[in-house]
Amino acid sequence: MKKKIAILGSTGSIGTQALEVIDKINDDIEVIALSAGNNIDLISKQIEKYSPKIVSVKTKEDAVNLQKKYPLIQILYGDEGLIKIADIENINIILVAVSGKIGLKPTIRAIQNKKDIALANKETLVMAGDIVMKLAKENNVRILPVDSEHSAIFQCINKREEVKHLIITSSGGPFRNSTIEEMENANLDDALAHPRWNMGKKITVDSATLMNKGLEVIEAHHLFNFDYDDIKVIVHPQSYIHSAVEYKDGSIIAQIGNPSMHIPIQYALTYPKRVEGIETESFDFIKAAKFEFYKPDLEKFPSLALAFKAGKLGGTYPVCMNAANEEAVFAFLEKKIKFLDIYNITKQVFDSYNSIVNPAIDDIIEEDEKIRILTREIINSI
Repeated sequence: MKKKIAILGSTGSIGTQALEVIDKINDDIEVIALSAGNNIDLISKQIEKYSPKIVSVKTKEDAVNLQKKYPLIQILYGDEGLIKIADIENINIILVAVSGKIGLKPTIRAIQNKKDIALANKETLVMAGDIVMKLAKENNVRILPVDSEHSAIFQCINKREEVKHLIITSSGGPFRNSTIEEMENANLDDALAHPRWNMGKKITVDSATLMNKGLEVIEAHHLFNFDYDDIKVIVHPQSYIHSAVEYKDGSIIAQIGNPSMHIPIQYALTYPKRVEGIETESFDFIKAAKFEFYKPDLEKFPSLALAFKAGKLGGTYPVCMNAANEEAVFAFLEKKIKFLDIYNITKQVFDSYNSIVNPAIDDIIEEDEKIRILTREIINSI
């Protein structure tokens, strides 16, 4: 019996690669619903190829135009459209591949509707990890990680109680060998020149500051229920080891493969089965030649240390850090601030913040918006 899937964010990097995976294994998965932002040309092509029953886009205007073009498909729009997709009865799994806080509410609704989640949205767990994981447990829902690092850990863990440490690997980003002075003068093209991965602009800049790795630490804490002191980050420039698990007896099990998002996406969509997919070329240990490992330089990349601090403090501190960082990254992408200003602004907002200890979802959404307004005011004053 085919799995029936909804993809939130089908025109983004993860969404388009997920559809490539589905093309390869189309006997196993049927696309029921898709959502996109403003990329109407691409979502139109996806509608024609996959014939989904429901599609959601960002604006009402685009929804009206698409409805005229595709009268047999239900066209929705906005945040409410994503939530309505999460309510579709015959969907088994929802791939949450939208970026930002808009992924939170549809994820929660889908969990409440007892649908498995293939999660590629960092903000869902960074902002509300305690709430989301508690709901998943109560509703017997699987949260299947799509990030390559968390997928690797998920594949390496056998018995949770026997694990001593989680080891998250990082390529080190484009500035691994740069000086702080060089980073001070780095431009947008420099920050987007990731040495190993082809990703969206926001996550690529986060990789350049290592904030992305900090967000992954917070995610791993929630996904696998590990203390922050038991989560390690190691710089591995080759990106062959996607992450690893250290057991109590000293054994380390790592997931190794060529840098490709198709593999973790496919594993989440086909779990618990493994099937032949797009990546048919075997990993070549001889061609790989060497595996290097380094300790992260927290003087050059203080965002990673800030993420650990936010995670340990808990409450809405991770919400604050995430929102301030995201607004700062957007400003950098618009060339309003310098690269190192991303951390400086995020830290300024974080240091002045008073956290809510046990927030509800409405508290999280409200705090997120307040922090974004404050951050934008700081950016505009520079």
